[in-house]
Amino acid sequence: MGSQGGFGQSKEFLDLVKSLGEARSKAEEDRIVLNEIETLKRRISEPDVPKRKMKEFIIRLVYIEMLGHDASFGYIHAVKMTHDDNLVLKRTGYLAVTLFLNEDHDLIILIVNTIQKDLKSDNYLVVCAALNAVCKLINEETIPAVLPQVVDLLGHSKEAVRKKAIMALHRFYQKSASSVQHLVSNFRKKLCDNDPGVMGATLCPLFDLITIDVNSYKDLVISFVSILKQVAERRLPKSYDYHQMPAPFIQIRLLKILALLGSGDKQASENMYTVVGDIFRKCDSSSNIGNAVLYECICCVSSIYPNPKLLESAADVIARFLKSDSHNLKYMGIDALGRLIKTSPEIAEQHQLAVIDCLEDPDDTLKRKTFELLYKMTKSSNVEVIVDRMIDYMISINDNHYKTEIASRCVELAEQFAPSNHWFIQTMNKVFEHAGDLVNIKVAHNLMRLIAEGFGEDDDNADSQLRSSAVESYLRIIGEPKLPSVFLQVICWVLGEYGTADGKFSASYITGKLCDVAEAYSNDETVKAYAVTALMKIYAFELAAGRKVDMLPECQSLIEELSASHSTDLQQRAYELQAVIGLDVHAVEIIMPSDASCEDIEIDKNLSFLSGYVQQALEKGAQLYIPENERSGMSTISNFRTQEHQESSMHGLRFEAYELPKPTVSSRIPPVSLASSTELVPVPEPSYPRETQKVASLPSVSSSDPLDLRLRLDGVQKKWGRPTYSSSETSTSNSVPEKSVNGVTKVVDAAGTVSTRARDTSYDSRKAEVEISPEKQKLAASLFGGSSKTERRMSTTGHKTGKAGSHVAEKPQVSKGSDRSAAEKTVAQPQPDLLDLGDPTVPSSAQSYDPFKQLEGLLDSNQVTSSVNHNAAGTDKAPEIMGLCLETAGSGSGNGSGVDVNLLSGLSNPTIKNAHEGTATTQSTQFSKGPNTKDALEKDALVRQMGVTPTSQNPNLFKDLLG
Repeated sequence: MGSQGGFGQSKEFLDLVKSLGEARSKAEEDRIVLNEIETLKRRISEPDVPKRKMKEFIIRLVYIEMLGHDASFGYIHAVKMTHDDNLVLKRTGYLAVTLFLNEDHDLIILIVNTIQKDLKSDNYLVVCAALNAVCKLINEETIPAVLPQVVDLLGHSKEAVRKKAIMALHRFYQKSASSVQHLVSNFRKKLCDNDPGVMGATLCPLFDLITIDVNSYKDLVISFVSILKQVAERRLPKSYDYHQMPAPFIQIRLLKILALLGSGDKQASENMYTVVGDIFRKCDSSSNIGNAVLYECICCVSSIYPNPKLLESAADVIARFLKSDSHNLKYMGIDALGRLIKTSPEIAEQHQLAVIDCLEDPDDTLKRKTFELLYKMTKSSNVEVIVDRMIDYMISINDNHYKTEIASRCVELAEQFAPSNHWFIQTMNKVFEHAGDLVNIKVAHNLMRLIAEGFGEDDDNADSQLRSSAVESYLRIIGEPKLPSVFLQVICWVLGEYGTADGKFSASYITGKLCDVAEAYSNDETVKAYAVTALMKIYAFELAAGRKVDMLPECQSLIEELSASHSTDLQQRAYELQAVIGLDVHAVEIIMPSDASCEDIEIDKNLSFLSGYVQQALEKGAQLYIPENERSGMSTISNFRTQEHQESSMHGLRFEAYELPKPTVSSRIPPVSLASSTELVPVPEPSYPRETQKVASLPSVSSSDPLDLRLRLDGVQKKWGRPTYSSSETSTSNSVPEKSVNGVTKVVDAAGTVSTRARDTSYDSRKAEVEISPEKQKLAASLFGGSSKTERRMSTTGHKTGKAGSHVAEKPQVSKGSDRSAAEKTVAQPQPDLLDLGDPTVPSSAQSYDPFKQLEGLLDSNQVTSSVNHNAAGTDKAPEIMGLCLETAGSGSGNGSGVDVNLLSGLSNPTIKNAHEGTATTQSTQFSKGPNTKDALEKDALVRQMGVTPTSQNPNLFKDLLG
């Protein structure tokens, strides 16, 4: 530790305290503390720091926190110190933790287990330290973890442990009353504990419980009186005395409890009279703590059922307080006198001079407390003096908050105890004039209502005198500069309502004053609004009385100005004034009745005045109104809309992946729609695996069927791109064409029967439908541009003509009638997908065929050989049939791709031509045409060796192939 200083601390710590004490500025102090923080950060993180040294570091961290700086870097070390077995280190750790952390800190969870273990310790000092931490750190969520152990400690042999356990339960009750509601009876039991400290600690939770529910604890009055009597008779040990007063804090708490239990209960109060009187006689008033006990006795006497002897004793004590030279005792005397006035008002008259002296005292706090006493003492005989003194004090202070409070009290006292109307108006004028806009707007509204209603219940003369006095006083005040806005609102309202009521002042004089107010306070729209409304009332009253209205020029200019004001409220008031002036007398009387501001307005909630209009509308055929609760159909629609809105809101933001769209698989074209077979349809390439089931071979179809003469690429592996097979279907001489629609492949035999097989994809959870609803087609068209384009092409390809070259024959046109007849016989299918790019490679056990043989079957073998040899001469014109088809399929309908959409027309026309000529050749015969197998393999290898060339560079590819 180095050289030791006082209290076992090192010289470094003592130097730190000394340097901070000698700091001359906050900046210097902050610099010293920041240096200390850096030092502690470095030294506290060193390995193998001695425990005694760590204890000092923790204390220095506490000192840093007390100075307002952050020492959170050392919190964890204080938590670790609570785990130490050494008592001194453990108590130091608990002390630091209770100062560092709050009940919601994240490190609390690390202390709960240690507290649970320490609550079971055999060393009561460790238990006391843990209970101290429980009171400070345990929150509502962790109360159940330690509550059983704290309850067990109520029976501990050590009184210090029992006392702290009571304090911990009290803390639990303050945080979560429901968690310890079943343990309230333990407080009753511990009230009879042999140790006064435990009993005194029990009084605190019992006081809280009695404050909430007095009747449940009436049976404890005798017990509390007995305890208080024992304390007053000095039966407690001397160690509980304070300045020769026996347990004064226990007495104060007991007196508070008795005041609650005896309030309004004569029987319970009678049990308290004796002991309270004994305290009055025995209590020493020479010390502050003795005066505190006496003050609490006065409060108790003012709360319980009145007793003359106790009231006399309390008055004597108050007299001693008021005659004292100490401001503190005078303050207590004024406060105690204010409490006794409620029970015995004549007591205040005995101390009038003392109260007046307190009003003259320079102590502002004492003066305010005296005004509170005067407010409670006010009656009709002394209201003028008290209110005048309060207004004078209000003028002299600068505290706006207290000035507002005094103004409200003056208004309240003037309304209740005003000796005359003239005094009331003058008093209110002073309050508004000097309190300014600090006066609550409700005070102004109350004043206006009071003037309108009047004082006398049936005395109209008194009410008219009050209003005349108000008008006269306001006409004198209205010319003063810088009047408060609230006061001006009151003035304008009173002048407009009663300015010409008694006939003393002409309408032109009042309106001129109001126009002057509106012009003088042009920036205050509220005052201008009140002024315009007052003008409208005066003119309306004049018209109702049958007198001619002559508007002053300044009033006319004011109305014209407000008619063009940016404030819609002022505009409306100006237009209303002009409209009222133009009405007849009867209408004006109805709109603006005289002196009707306080009359109740009858509201017809049923709108019965519209019954005639409704009846006429019903006679003309209008529908009867249906109440909202009877609209069953409308409610159903409303519920449906609500549900729809909720469903749409649920799909506002989705994080799951979108479902993959079904690939649009084109089918073969029916015989009647021959032109459509020449188009290439773009198909989105799916990235998910698809499985294909084998379909049994069907009987051979006659070669007269035009569907047999087509390009077959089923089972052919892609030459470029990802390796895949479009299908694993077997193709033999006796196989028949297949149609694929929406993931369902159909096999059509010669008899026209259709058999379907489902293609298992990632959508195998849903069965593919043969027909797609128009809504789904429209949605697909808008999202992906898929199925709708295919259908559009199918419907329009009958009107298109494509040219592969000048020598390619034109496609024959098919009539609409034949289209309809064909649609009736066969189901319309999408166009075939020449290269299905998404199917995985699936080995086929069936015998496969070479697709180039089919191509050679359609063309002359010599032409094919010559064209291949010709294009093989250079890589820039490599024949890439597969690449061409792939690029064409991916580029949509051919727009902008450089390839004619009808390039395959040359392939289909010979077939069509042969079909029209009636040539009957079977599909197996076509497979046997062309070169032998060796030549086909050589050509296939040649094609594989060729590079990918854009189709735009091979415009004559199909022309060369077709010769």
